[in-house]
Amino acid sequence: MESGNKIVLFIPCYNCQDQISRVLNSLKENDNYKKFHEILVIDNRSTDSTVDRSIATVQSLGLPNVGIYTNSQNVGLGGTHKVAFRHAQLTNATHIAVLHGDDQGNINDLIDIVDSGQINDYDCCLGSRFSRASRLKGYAKFRIFGNYIFNFIYSVCSFHVVKDLGAGLNIYKVSAIADSRIIKFSNDLTFNCFLLLFSISQKQKIKYFPVEWREDDQISNVKLFSQATRTLKIAVNYLFRGVNGLLALGNNTIDFDDVTLQEKFTWNKKHD
Repeated sequence: MESGNKIVLFIPCYNCQDQISRVLNSLKENDNYKKFHEILVIDNRSTDSTVDRSIATVQSLGLPNVGIYTNSQNVGLGGTHKVAFRHAQLTNATHIAVLHGDDQGNINDLIDIVDSGQINDYDCCLGSRFSRASRLKGYAKFRIFGNYIFNFIYSVCSFHVVKDLGAGLNIYKVSAIADSRIIKFSNDLTFNCFLLLFSISQKQKIKYFPVEWREDDQISNVKLFSQATRTLKIAVNYLFRGVNGLLALGNNTIDFDDVTLQEKFTWNKKHD
């Protein structure tokens, strides 16, 4: 683990039973798991065997700092981020990293940014699929084009260069995501759009880093037309109303008395 830092790695999961084992195996490679104080796998009420396969893989690999949890109710990808962010705050972590459980991103890109020490120089380091040195594998040209269009729109509306709206491979200083207004942002797949524009509005220091991104056997949860419409609306609201525009669109505050993490497996408790 990086000296002086207490980094939580957060792995959100939803119906990725065929990919989660690969993600967890990548943590074992080169002892990548040692970079993190805690690895938090949070399943958002999957309807497949994601949780069972996660537990079996952690047991077979002997990963010593992994906890596997499910949300007490389905709160979407954004809501799952909020749950993880709160956990990082309550455990006094310095940073929280995000690696999606569907195995599209490459953990080594995140390890590189941690090892470089840049996580201490920036409030958030965000993986960008569209940086010059990024490597896209199996990513449809239509989706690439659409992402470039939205990156341009968000850059214009925020008066800030935007290189990706959310690749699912990021790391934040916990102090940068502790603002209580973040809990009001949307619980759905657009949460990262809200969070990005909020970071820009607060003049946080943002670092984009190139990533490898691939699509092979993943199942997308994105409904393209409705997602595009909502993504555009978020940018326009921000352009004319700033943070107030984000808060008006979000309105998805989570009551943490109702939404809790249900423990399914923790290595230390089961094997110490």
